[in-house]
Amino acid sequence: MSGDDRPADGADRPAGGADHPQPPDRHPQEPARPEPPDRPGPERPQPPDRAQAPAGPAEPRPAERKRPAEPSERGQPPQAPEEKRPPGPPGRRTEPSAGKPGDRPAPPPPSRPARPSRPARPSAVLDEAHLGEIRGAFGRVPRERVEERPGCRARLLTLLAIIGPGIIVMVGDNDAGGIATYAQAGQNYGYSLLWVLLLLIPVLIVNQEMVVRLGAVTGVGHARLITERFGRFWGWFSVGDLFLLNFLTIVTEFIGVTLACEYLGLSRYVVVPVAALALIAVAASGSFRRWERAMFAFIGASLLLVPLTFMAQPRWGRAAHDFVVPGVQGGVTSEAVLLIIAVVGTTVAPWQLFFQQSNVIDKRITPRFIGYERADTVIGSLVVVAGAAALVMIADFAARGTAAHGHFTDAAGVADALGRRDPVLGVMFAIVLLDASIIGAAAVTLATSYAFGDVFNLRHSLHRRFGEAKRFYASYSLLVLIAAAVVLIPGAPLGLITEAVQALAGLLLPSASVFLLLLCNDTEVLGPWVNPRWLNVVATVIIAVLLMLSGTLMATTLFPRVNVTRLTIWLAAVLVTGLIATAVGLRLTRRRGPVREVPAMSPAEKLAWRMPPLALLQPVRWSAGTRLSMTALRGYLILSALLLLVKAVRLGGS
Repeated sequence: MSGDDRPADGADRPAGGADHPQPPDRHPQEPARPEPPDRPGPERPQPPDRAQAPAGPAEPRPAERKRPAEPSERGQPPQAPEEKRPPGPPGRRTEPSAGKPGDRPAPPPPSRPARPSRPARPSAVLDEAHLGEIRGAFGRVPRERVEERPGCRARLLTLLAIIGPGIIVMVGDNDAGGIATYAQAGQNYGYSLLWVLLLLIPVLIVNQEMVVRLGAVTGVGHARLITERFGRFWGWFSVGDLFLLNFLTIVTEFIGVTLACEYLGLSRYVVVPVAALALIAVAASGSFRRWERAMFAFIGASLLLVPLTFMAQPRWGRAAHDFVVPGVQGGVTSEAVLLIIAVVGTTVAPWQLFFQQSNVIDKRITPRFIGYERADTVIGSLVVVAGAAALVMIADFAARGTAAHGHFTDAAGVADALGRRDPVLGVMFAIVLLDASIIGAAAVTLATSYAFGDVFNLRHSLHRRFGEAKRFYASYSLLVLIAAAVVLIPGAPLGLITEAVQALAGLLLPSASVFLLLLCNDTEVLGPWVNPRWLNVVATVIIAVLLMLSGTLMATTLFPRVNVTRLTIWLAAVLVTGLIATAVGLRLTRRRGPVREVPAMSPAEKLAWRMPPLALLQPVRWSAGTRLSMTALRGYLILSALLLLVKAVRLGGS
């Protein structure tokens, strides 16, 4: 563990030690007395049986102090208990007294609260490096201050220390594939699809807030929770699909790197290996803080979008109108519907769930700081939508009034169109594409390695050095190096890889979203942190819409000639019918079946609650309706996977 990730000196160290033994008595020259004085000044008179205690240095006391005989034990009537006294002057620590029978022991002084190196109650945290002081890119949260109620300045400093996982996962979503999708929306449809981005803000916040709670409360990654709570089939299916999807996504990130460097006149055989080695070096530095600072350095470079947007002559009035008024330039067509689905799919990606939950755990965020991480997630959601809107407006400007309007090719084509207007604009866009590809590759690769460590119970923390977590860093390095090598292979089917990423994302999204909702309603997992009823309603509607879009994407991938508009209308009707039937069924089962019992706790107890070890959890009990729904979902996933495999073989053969 590196220097900046170790706990502060003396953080978990006892007051005494071998080098500096602590005397057993604070004031050896004073007479031993069981009670401290009320206030500074002359001492109180001692009881008759203690008044003649000889003066002199007090002898060291044994571990168990013998209580002097009380008056009641000597046949005298018991005395009334003394009133509680205010604390003594600051800077002086009073020794615990022998006390009377029934007296409660004095609480520890507030200036030095106890700081155990492990949680007070058993937790399910799999890697001990996930416990300790929070050290972020912009500050730290000392463990001795977690019990305090800070003021506004301290709250701001705490937010700066915790901020990171939410912003990184959102900015990482505006990767090479995201830039290509948003640029296609702007080049082919102008500003008319901006309303889709506005609708995605609550979707992002709801989904990512649930994984924030799962990470902070459980201390276990998303993949491991699915395996432990729902069985090996679902766990291995989710992890297997995630590994394949993330690997292909990393390949697309390096495709973005090649497009950017070729526009800038750089050789891909130089830039791609350098980018891969830089990603490995940053992740394997053995310091979470250094990794997060590197990510924020890349995020700072992406702010080049701000001047680029203003140089693209944005039409603010038109943008404000299209943000709130739905419409499609040129009318609703199959191509427009597919592009809307692509915008949703690239903004709400399955890897985000796995990444943020594990990154929250790795940053050592506990339930006490969930509010700050929620703010981080909201800020990240606004940032990603603002960046997507800027890309739409920049691409619209690049193709406005030219033959390129409505004929999107790839991100490099947008850079060429901008370069024809002003060479500086083309260079700036290429730099943004390169930077976004690196951020996306770092986030997606780390999400995969986190899941790998979770499933195989390995040490998987950025706080550890390479030698302490060899298999974790080896999996990260292997993913990056193989993905970079694929891009450098002459004649590699990069177009097929890009299409496979969209199809697999549509395949994984339903299961990941359904399991997310089930886990957030599991009292064994979240205890008092389970979803409230209103959030379940919102999340159910969101997941239902995502399922509909996933089904449409899968159908168009397998059957390209299908009428997308009619298919979407039919699926929307099925969706509404299914939601109504689900609401009625839940209403009836709630009346007949047992009500979900949420533990009643005080706010302090809720903040201290963590999920017990996985072996101690009660097994999941599904209702008949849930079991039927999960069986149908399993059949859909297996059938879709087989059809995708058949199509991939056909495309590969042709």
